[in-house]
Amino acid sequence: MKTYGYIRVSSADQCEDRQIISMQEKGILHENIYIDKQSGKDFERNAYKLLIKKLRTGDLLYIKSIDRLGRNYDEIQNQWRFLTREKGIDIVVIDIPLLDTRINKDLIGTLIADLVLQILSYVAHSERDTIRQRQAEGIRAARLRGVHMGRPVKKPSENFVDVINQWERGKLSFFMVLEQTGLTESTFYRRLREYRVTTNRK
Repeated sequence: MKTYGYIRVSSADQCEDRQIISMQEKGILHENIYIDKQSGKDFERNAYKLLIKKLRTGDLLYIKSIDRLGRNYDEIQNQWRFLTREKGIDIVVIDIPLLDTRINKDLIGTLIADLVLQILSYVAHSERDTIRQRQAEGIRAARLRGVHMGRPVKKPSENFVDVINQWERGKLSFFMVLEQTGLTESTFYRRLREYRVTTNRK
C-alpha cells in the first residue's frame, strides 16, 4: 500500500503551502504529492491524471478538503465512486473526519459518508457558481465605470507621425519603424489604419 496526496489551487498565483503542510504532517513523501494549479470545474488536469495512473488497489489518498478535489457536483460524485469502487483505494478528507473510507465500512457508515459527500460536493459547486457570478458582476461594474478590461492599450509613441512619414518616403526600413515606435507588426498596422482614417489619408 502506498500513500498519496492530491493538492489543487485554482491558479498559478495562488499558494498551496497550507495544503502541502497538511500532507507533510501525514507523512506523505514529496514524490507522492501531486499538485494541479487550475480550475476545479472538471478533472482534465495533468497532475490528477498522472496520479490516477499511479494508484493501485489498497492505496490511500489524502486531500485537504472536497473543494480541492473539484467544484463540479456530478463529477465529484463520479470520481469518488471511481476511486473507491473501481480503483479500490481509500480516501481521507483531512478537514472532514467523517469522510475517511478506512472506517465505518458498514452500511450505516457508508450511507453517512455518502450523505456528507453529497452535501459538501453541493457546497463546493455552489461556491464555484458564486465566484463566477461575482467575477461577472465585478467585470460589468468595472466596464460601467469605464475601466478597460484586458491588456492595456499601447499608445503610439510621440514620434509616430514622423516615423510614418519617413517610412512612406523610403527613409526608414519597416524593421526600424517597429524599433522606433516600440510596436509589434500587428499593432503598428492597426495604429496606421487608425491614423489614416482620422487624417483621411490612404
